[in-house]
Parts: sequence; structure tokens; C-alpha cells
Amino acid sequence: MKTSLFTLWAALLFTAILLPGRSSAQTDDNLRLLYWNIQNGMWSGQGDNYDKFVEWVNSQAPDVCVWCEAQSNYKTGSAEKMAPEDRYLTDNWGELAARYGHKYWYKGGHRDNFPQVITSKYPIENVARIIGSRPDSVVSHGCGWARIAKNGKTINIVTLHTWPQAYAFEAKDRDASKAEHGGDKYRRMELEYICNHTIGTVPDAKEQLWMMMGDFNSRSSRDNWFYKYPADDTRFLVHDYILQNTPYVDVIAEKYPGEFKTTTGGKSRIDFVYCTPALYELVTHADVVTDGYTTPVRDPGNLSNFWHPSDHRPIVVDFNLK
Repeated sequence: MKTSLFTLWAALLFTAILLPGRSSAQTDDNLRLLYWNIQNGMWSGQGDNYDKFVEWVNSQAPDVCVWCEAQSNYKTGSAEKMAPEDRYLTDNWGELAARYGHKYWYKGGHRDNFPQVITSKYPIENVARIIGSRPDSVVSHGCGWARIAKNGKTINIVTLHTWPQAYAFEAKDRDASKAEHGGDKYRRMELEYICNHTIGTVPDAKEQLWMMMGDFNSRSSRDNWFYKYPADDTRFLVHDYILQNTPYVDVIAEKYPGEFKTTTGGKSRIDFVYCTPALYELVTHADVVTDGYTTPVRDPGNLSNFWHPSDHRPIVVDFNLK
């Protein structure tokens, strides 16, 4: 009998040690968000059937995941475009998400090959899929506005991925557009459009639980102590708009004042998680995850634009929804 009790105790201790995602910080009241731009549908994971990717996600034990660039675009180990009928993602996100314990998935609005996908342990309600409209308000990679509920609390989730180029979307003269910072101005337009069609539609959103996240392809003036750009640099337009015109709080900047947290393989923080004050008050932990798996490594071949496992780093945020 004593041997059996000892064996049971040892097994429980072993489980607690080996499963960091199930630490004491994660209780039934905890909601863990995992956000990541996974570069072309986790191109780096195609060769091993996403086994390392799934193993890592399982180690984080997220309740909700938001994936940018959630579509398979290129053949494994190459820059050769994949035929639509050969793409595993986005159509099979349900199958992939089930491998890390998520039953539900949702694709936001998009008009190209770079959609965002939400996967979740909880049902996902679509509120709006946003793509903008021609001629002057196209949201290049689209946006999703969804809701989940936990412990009786409703959480609004806004996903986005802004235009990545230095010139404006569909610019007729790309060089001229680049010279006048057309890309920065276009991203500023996208964010205003997205905010006006999501959080801007709700008068009391400041008191509600909202999060907005994605690859903004823009820098924040909150980090200018590190960048040392001119104060009026157009690279700040997007986040200055958010900080000056919405109730959103920049989670990483608030949690780590004076500490620069790159989200890329270089020295750029261009991925952000924003929360309304009511939701930010529930944050118990937040960080950009840099570990043995997530640290970006440039592809050793001739594919200079491809990184392993991605050219971005993930962000994890824990909320206490007691």
C-alpha cells in the first residue's frame, strides 16, 4: 500500500515538473493567449508534419491561439509556390489545432494569401470579417473580429496584419510612393478603418474586455528610447493613432518599461497585443517568448526571406478571469 501511494505521489510530481504549461499559474480561471506570426503557414514545420510546432504549442498550453500568416503558401524547403489544392492550411486548421487540444477554429476576413486564424478551447463567435473596400480603404491582409466566453465573461478578439511594404497598396509609382512614406500612411489608414469597424462601434468599449493583436509592420513611439528616430517619424503613425484615439493599452510596453522586446529575427518590435484597460487589469503575465525553438534562424540555403521556425517571435499573455 505504501509503495502504491509513493508511486502515485511520484507520478504526480513528475507530471507537474514536465508540464510547465500546467503550472500553478494556470488555473481554471486562467486564460492563456498565444499570438504568433508563423510565416507562410509554419512553412518550417511542413517537413516534419508540424510535430515540433505542435509539441511546442502543447508545452505552452494556450487556451486561445491567434496565428498570422496562417495559410500554406510554398512547397517544403523551397520558395516555389504551392498550388491551392495542395495547401494543407488553411482548410485543415481544425485537424492541426486538435493536436494541441483546440476544438474550435476561425478564419478572419482576407483577400490574399495571408489570413489570420484563431483556434480555441472555447466556441468562437464571428462578429465581422473585415477586408475594407476599394478604392481607398482596402485592408490588405484582412481582419477578424470574433468573441469567446469563459467564466461568464465575453472577450472580443480583433486580429490583423497590416500592409508590409514601404510603398502604398496598389501604388501606381512605387518609388514615388516609397519616397513619400506611402506604406506608413497606408498602414495608418488600415488601422483607423479596423478600429472604426470594431472597437469604435461600441460606446463603452473601455469598460469591456477587448484584445487586438497582430503583425502591425510598424514601430511604436513607446520604443523610441531604443530606436532614437525623429519624433515625427512616419513609422510611428499606426501606434500613435491607437494610443491617441482608442482605449487600448500596449501590454508588453506596460509590463516592461525601459526594456526592449524584439518580435523579429532582428531588432524590431512590430508584433503587438493590445487590451482595453478592463482586460489589461486582468493580465497576470505577458512576454515575448524567445527559447530554443522560437528564436528565428535564417534559412541556411538561398532562401533569404525564410526563417526557422518563423521570422517572428510569439507573444504569450495570461489573464485571470476569476
